[in-house]
Amino acid sequence: MRRSEPRGHWVLLLLGGLALTVLLLLDGFAHGAVGEAHRDVPKRPVPAPQQVRSGGPVLNLADGTPRSRRMPPKTIALTFDDGPDPEWTPRILDVLRRHRAHATFFAVGAHVAENPALTRRVLREGHEIGSHTYTHVDLATAPAWRGRLEMDLTQRALAGAAGVHTRLMRMPYSSRPDGMTAPEWRAAERAGGAGYIVVLTDRDTEDWARPGAAKIVQTALAAERRGEGAVVMLHDSGGDRARTVAAVEAIIDRLQPQGYRFTTLTQALGMPPAEVSVPAHERAVGWTLVAAQRAASALTGTMGALFAVAGALYVLRLLLLLVFAHVHVRRVRRPPGPPDRPGPSLMPETAEFGELPPDPFPPVSVIVPAYNEEAGIAATIASLLDTDYPGTVEVIVVDDGSTDSTPAIVESIGLPGVHLIRKPNGGKPSALNAGLFVARSELLVLVDGDTVFQRDTIRHLVAPFADPDVGAISGNTKVANRGGILGRWQHIEYVIGFNLDRRMFDVLQCMPTVPGAIGAFRRSVLAEVGCVPGDTLAEDTDLTMAICRTGARVVYEEKAIAWTEAPSSLRQLWRQRYRWCYGTMQAMWKHRRSLIESGDSGRFGRRCLPYLTVFQVLLPLFAPAVDLFALFGLVFLDPAAPVLTWTAFVAAQAAAGAYALWLDGEPIRPLWALPLQQFVYRQLMYLVVVQSVVTALLGSRLGWHTILRTGTFAEAREQSRGPVGYT
Repeated sequence: MRRSEPRGHWVLLLLGGLALTVLLLLDGFAHGAVGEAHRDVPKRPVPAPQQVRSGGPVLNLADGTPRSRRMPPKTIALTFDDGPDPEWTPRILDVLRRHRAHATFFAVGAHVAENPALTRRVLREGHEIGSHTYTHVDLATAPAWRGRLEMDLTQRALAGAAGVHTRLMRMPYSSRPDGMTAPEWRAAERAGGAGYIVVLTDRDTEDWARPGAAKIVQTALAAERRGEGAVVMLHDSGGDRARTVAAVEAIIDRLQPQGYRFTTLTQALGMPPAEVSVPAHERAVGWTLVAAQRAASALTGTMGALFAVAGALYVLRLLLLLVFAHVHVRRVRRPPGPPDRPGPSLMPETAEFGELPPDPFPPVSVIVPAYNEEAGIAATIASLLDTDYPGTVEVIVVDDGSTDSTPAIVESIGLPGVHLIRKPNGGKPSALNAGLFVARSELLVLVDGDTVFQRDTIRHLVAPFADPDVGAISGNTKVANRGGILGRWQHIEYVIGFNLDRRMFDVLQCMPTVPGAIGAFRRSVLAEVGCVPGDTLAEDTDLTMAICRTGARVVYEEKAIAWTEAPSSLRQLWRQRYRWCYGTMQAMWKHRRSLIESGDSGRFGRRCLPYLTVFQVLLPLFAPAVDLFALFGLVFLDPAAPVLTWTAFVAAQAAAGAYALWLDGEPIRPLWALPLQQFVYRQLMYLVVVQSVVTALLGSRLGWHTILRTGTFAEAREQSRGPVGYT
């Protein structure tokens, strides 16, 4: 019953997670500090050397000796920082083209990588590009290694986007020479040592503060009457730049008729061009960076949209579950019958004159498939025999080639109502079908070998068969070993997830799964679908879907309670859920034609399969990426949004959990473990889905895994010195 799991899938999962993490970190690095961010500026900063503060705005520091230059008379070098921006840079380029003016764009490397076509347009139209670092970092306060990294990445981005490097550099947060501080001067020296011409400004318009177009123009034309040239600082990114666009138009309209020329820095000063062509290998490296940055930017946008969609779908699902649970409770909870009747009749109470009425409590056959269940099989059988069901109950244990003492324990019971069938190991479906073959009753109850019933479970479980349209019944499975944190998490999942879902499916008449732990079936319905299928790993889901497609009703009986032993370790839990998830996807694919069929089959397919696809495959598949994005937002974006979202998520789930626990008659104390569940258990379940999908896409065949039993019910029975009732 066991095969080795495809270990190579872990490599794909790890590589996918690593790639996603790297892209998110790249985008976070690129946009962690963009625009005119707040800086802690000393109240009395140490100034740069006097010769620098009194010089021109263009500094050549190649040999360690500062040499500065100014613009010639009536020569304006319009400079734009922080771009390129897909909205505002094209508008500024359009203004410059109409007036046949040229400018210098000090580009942020991350923006170059995200807008390579726009970068090429800047150069194609006769403008020049300088470096403004890769992330708009303050070089005066950043470590030297960070400054080198920023300059190097920007050059690589320019190489990948346009095939060039640049000789020009403008340090973020710099302004006029007379305002340069000592730290800024040291940063400028490092840039000069790397071969850059450092560019400051004559007229800082401070357009980033949006003072209005008139104020921007006034600052730019401060020396209009004297006919001086100037380097004018403007911005083409970082927010609404409509005022800047209008100001550029006004500046050129005002000065061009007076003989002013608008050109690039290097042309104005007669210097070699700012751009230098790079060899092919530099372009290849740069292209890799550009591609990665664009992918990272697209990823964050997609993840943001996915985050919003997932949140909306989750809220919708939660509301639907609560509404349908309320409807289900009002429908099934009727006033109790007369006290002299132990339970509802399973057959119509009317009979023709002279005929005997049908048996109100027909015989029931309980089939228990068992493979190495020595830890709990005795407790299971004892609970089945200790029943208040008035009719005859036979228990058929099918030993599926156990290698432990399971068959010996069953034989030692020695009661007439307990039958043991031995067969070679063939899997759970073959064991169930072997039991069906020898069962003598029309009503069949299928029970796992790690499960115990309460005294009234069988009576409640088969009661809905009074309706002749009911073909199968799902019981209410509860976790017995809920003492540890893992047990509490599974208990919460069973009550909130599984049972709330089943109430909704009951109302919508599209139940996808009667659990193997507790389910009841009509023999005639099982015969119609060909008994228990063995071609999927979720035989209970596959069987239930097949029954739903016949038109027979599958209902949920909340009072039929079964206590099951849940996996007690993360490894065992992973194996169980991996099989469940993979088998469910197999069953969904097997019954996919129900989506387009008519009648009852189509009703089941169109109501159930889309729900399972969205909430049990697609959303869990992308959930790890959404969680990574939430962590990304916590670190690089506004942390309030992910924190508030997560808090609302947990609060809503806690409210739904409290309602579900109340419906099941359970205390709400276990909900204290719910917040912690979001950090460990939920991610584990999501990774199960991811690995299952990878397994399916690669065409691998997953085999059965056995779960190690710890003997929860055997211990409880010994402590109570009697049959386990769990009443």
